[in-house]
Amino acid sequence: MDEKMVKEIKETVIFLLISIVVVFALNSGLKVALHTDSPLVIVVSGSMEPVFHRGDVVLLKGVTPNEIKIGDVVVYKRPFTKYPIIHRVRGIEEYNGEKCFVIWGDNNFIHDFYPTPEGEIPCVPGSAIEAKALLVFPKIGYIPMEIKEKLGLA
Repeated sequence: MDEKMVKEIKETVIFLLISIVVVFALNSGLKVALHTDSPLVIVVSGSMEPVFHRGDVVLLKGVTPNEIKIGDVVVYKRPFTKYPIIHRVRGIEEYNGEKCFVIWGDNNFIHDFYPTPEGEIPCVPGSAIEAKALLVFPKIGYIPMEIKEKLGLA
């Protein structure tokens, strides 16, 4: 192996290591700054079209139920589902003394139901909401999403 090739390999390895450190630091910094464990999520369904499309990456901010208003796009975890759901708040109600949000995707025709021990309810409890959308980066998550799906990791 000649000296030029060795130099190129070293530079490539250094670039990859620096890239990994920067991505890790950026992700960790966003977690702290935005008060959420998942500051960036990839949209995996078409339920929010035309606002968000499959493969868009959404920047999220952790919120409390009192910070959520009608019209906000929020992310919540629903029991028995693999991925968090990102849909729009259409109404605010009360259920068992807790704020409960009527939510559905912009491309859906009915609100989301939420399973409870007493049965499904027509709103999402505030305790299930993890974050709200701040910004969208169109299509930058499409390739990683496709790779994960093809490998059966999604």
